[in-house]
Amino acid sequence: MVGATGTGKSAYSLDLAEERTRATGIPAVIVNADAMQLYRGMDIGTAKLPVEERRGIEHRLFNVLNPTEEATVAWYQPEARAALVEAFSRGADAILVGGSGLYVSSVIFDFQFPPRDEKLRAELETEYEAAGVSPLLERLRTLDAAVAEAVDAQNPRRVIRALEVALLGGDAQVTLPTEPKVWHEDTHIVGIACGREVLVQRLEERVEHMWADGMVDEVRSLIPHGIREGKTASQAIGYAQALAQIDGRLSEREAIEETQRLTRRYARRQVSWFKRYPGIEWVTPAR
Repeated sequence: MVGATGTGKSAYSLDLAEERTRATGIPAVIVNADAMQLYRGMDIGTAKLPVEERRGIEHRLFNVLNPTEEATVAWYQPEARAALVEAFSRGADAILVGGSGLYVSSVIFDFQFPPRDEKLRAELETEYEAAGVSPLLERLRTLDAAVAEAVDAQNPRRVIRALEVALLGGDAQVTLPTEPKVWHEDTHIVGIACGREVLVQRLEERVEHMWADGMVDEVRSLIPHGIREGKTASQAIGYAQALAQIDGRLSEREAIEETQRLTRRYARRQVSWFKRYPGIEWVTPAR
């Protein structure tokens, strides 16, 4: 079950799990495919469903990483597949739910990963810390102009990873295979759709509610747990802006507006990604 952030995937997945169980008598397990919901303590900014609101349905791969740990697709793929296989082995249904396109694709399709080199990655990160992202983008542009144009230039981790792959001679344009094959033959892909104007309003309001519900306090409480040092967690939309507000680099209003802008852009990228899925069935929940 995929879709842009704010479309209501969590609620719809609960409804679907209950509906399936009523119809078949088979329990359903929900497996997380949202990269940021993997993290402990990152709840408000990821719209993570509280345990008491999960209707007694088993949820897997939530709160499994500390903020200091790096979430990667290469780590996630075997973990998610293992959770699915375990559910199948005891006769349960499984619903993979999330909006992190690369994470979802790595699980449901026969997905191969580009090469990695931890030493090279560390060198590129040192270059970024010394001179920023622009020189890295220029190097990437000389190696693969198309990737440099497509990469999210405001996400240093993405730029560094793309340059790492390009320097290793791999395909830095990480995307779906031309003709993707599903990993498990009994796979049904459901996309949660929402009109653009409605979605934008929801996202604007969601960010306002995040701050009203204590986003900054949540982030402040995560500082002793290493969120500043976390390569993934510290760059999450909303969390990076809350850290900037805490540090005095952004006002509260600036932090909220920047989070809204980045969230809208992220939602557009999600929609574009999932539209390419073969055989996807789009549904629009009533609520």
